[in-house]
Amino acid sequence: MAIDFDPPPADKHTLEEDGRFTPKFDANGLVTAVVTDARDGELLMVAHMNAQALALTLETGIAHYYSRSRDKIWKKGESSGNLQTVREIRTDCDQDAVWLKVDVAGHDATCHTGRRSCFYRNVKLADGVPYLEITDNHRHFDPDAVYGEADKA
Repeated sequence: MAIDFDPPPADKHTLEEDGRFTPKFDANGLVTAVVTDARDGELLMVAHMNAQALALTLETGIAHYYSRSRDKIWKKGESSGNLQTVREIRTDCDQDAVWLKVDVAGHDATCHTGRRSCFYRNVKLADGVPYLEITDNHRHFDPDAVYGEADKA
């Protein structure tokens, strides 16, 4: 079964209150996907989905994204074994972003660096200069052992 998404309605009230899922893809054909752990709500990653990735996610229950750097569909965890099983998908009021609540298999890590979350650094300011402070340096797997160079993007 192939899912075809209807275009969003022009009427704001219909878009916000109607029961139809009509994702509003941007000029590049993408919606933003915010991904959290279904168990504890930890923010794991932010990615993008095109219509095909969103349809595959809905059809299979496994998160698929669109890799802008590789210009292709990306089944999250296909190389690493850290597949994301989708427990819930929400959309925002104007349907230009989705929120996936997922269970992560394998090493329970999402980031290609081997960390649980892609958000492992805090942005700080010292003497007017921004810098990054690593807040999670625990590696759940060795990225060099899991990925080839092409898979790290």
